[in-house]
Amino acid sequence: MAITSDTGGTPAKTDVEKALLGGSTYRSLGEQRLSPAEERFERGRRTTGLWLAPLVSIVFLALPIDMAGNQQTLAGILLGVIVLWVTEPVPIPVGGLIGVAAVVVLGVAPAADVLGPFGSSTVFTFIGAFILAQAMLKHGLARRFAFRMLSLPGVGRTTGRVIITFGLITCALSAFVSNTATVAMLLPTALGILAVIAKLMQDRGIAKADFDPTRLRVGIALMLMLAYGASVGGLLTPVGTPPNLIGRDLIAEATGEKISFAEWMVVAFPICALMFLALAVVLLLLNKPEIRHIEGVAEYVASERAKLGPLSRAERNTLIAFTVTVVLWITPGVVALAWGSDSSQYEWISGRLNEGIVAVLGASLLFLLPTDWGSRQYTLNWSDAARIDWGTILLFGTGIIFGALLEETGLAKTIGDGSADLFGLSSVVAITAFAVVLAIIISETTSNTASAAVVVPIIIPVAVAAGVNPFVPALAATFAASFGFMLPVSTPQNAIVYGSGVVPITKMIRSGFSFDILGAILILLLLPLMVAIVGLGG
Repeated sequence: MAITSDTGGTPAKTDVEKALLGGSTYRSLGEQRLSPAEERFERGRRTTGLWLAPLVSIVFLALPIDMAGNQQTLAGILLGVIVLWVTEPVPIPVGGLIGVAAVVVLGVAPAADVLGPFGSSTVFTFIGAFILAQAMLKHGLARRFAFRMLSLPGVGRTTGRVIITFGLITCALSAFVSNTATVAMLLPTALGILAVIAKLMQDRGIAKADFDPTRLRVGIALMLMLAYGASVGGLLTPVGTPPNLIGRDLIAEATGEKISFAEWMVVAFPICALMFLALAVVLLLLNKPEIRHIEGVAEYVASERAKLGPLSRAERNTLIAFTVTVVLWITPGVVALAWGSDSSQYEWISGRLNEGIVAVLGASLLFLLPTDWGSRQYTLNWSDAARIDWGTILLFGTGIIFGALLEETGLAKTIGDGSADLFGLSSVVAITAFAVVLAIIISETTSNTASAAVVVPIIIPVAVAAGVNPFVPALAATFAASFGFMLPVSTPQNAIVYGSGVVPITKMIRSGFSFDILGAILILLLLPLMVAIVGLGG
């Protein structure tokens, strides 16, 4: 924890901005300030994981299950990794790496095949977006954005309004920009806003001088709204998130019925709207902000904005790189709106403006745009870029690896077929409920893209075998694939906000479990109704 030195017996005063904007992520127990009860719980939780993770894996591997050898081995390893992720005896990224190593050592698949998915476009989206965020933090552009948002009429009066406004912005952007990119580009602004609120609490004596700003409930609510809001907004359009396109194409192939852009939005809008309402209510209840009214914030913000002065050369360069990246991220969505996502124009643009490549190109501009040409000083140095959160990149990379292995080994299909036989699925309601639950469970341990790619192909033959139109169950699985809220590895946006160091894994699990349940209920109740209203799946 970053604190300023102090003499005498008074507590040292926390340096709020350094604590929140200093790039810290996973922190060991020795780096946190905990109460005695919290420390006992954390020590117990993390100590338990040291013996429980290998025990769970060994017991599962020893069970006499009628399952292919590599599938049972993968399942046992994955169960152990999940225990490591939940109990944190080692940093979460290391838990994933242990699992990847075990997969190769125990012969599930060759190393080249296992590690291949780590070259996914999403990993490069992380790298590029994190470098852009680092420039925003270094040169103060994130702080400037934070004060600009807080100065909007009425927004800065309560913490609840700040959180809800941020969620609405996230939802709107993620409908057309990838969820990952949306959260990555908004994260620095969210941290800047949190720093302002924490500083206000400190200055007014609401918080102790040596408090830990990374443990504020208002920060948890803000960060989770950022992550979850992107997941919800991504459902609004077919191009909002990769699972939508995967599910839509598989449904069209199986049923011969293509869902248009407009039809998708009409079906998704009520689900997204109600889910966002639930997010706002539940997040603010589970993580009730320490401070509700922030009277006087207008004067505070005005004075701080005045101190910032005009945009510096470095800020302008960062803004140029950021804008170019966002425009290129948005362009495929705009083309889809104009010509349709099944047009040749969209295929040409989306094939070249891959989000990972765009992120890397945007980040590269930071090393080309000079701040002082005479001395060859550029907007960012590599030493600055090296400080990005490589742990989060490793974490999501391992999630992609496990998602690919679930599909390649056939374990996901085995789980689906076995569950269908076990529960005797024969009606559209039962198959849809199974599709939703299975998609959410799988998306908790792998990426949402992998979940859609695995679950939708399972659900379609299950429905056909039962004599049921697979349209609604397959579409329900597609939607539910984006509703993995509990773990950092569930979605890239979860991983990004976890990487901020503000959201403890236990808080993410508690809030995420609530939204998994709410999301499943909304899909089961509203999706069949909206499909019928629009006249799809006939």
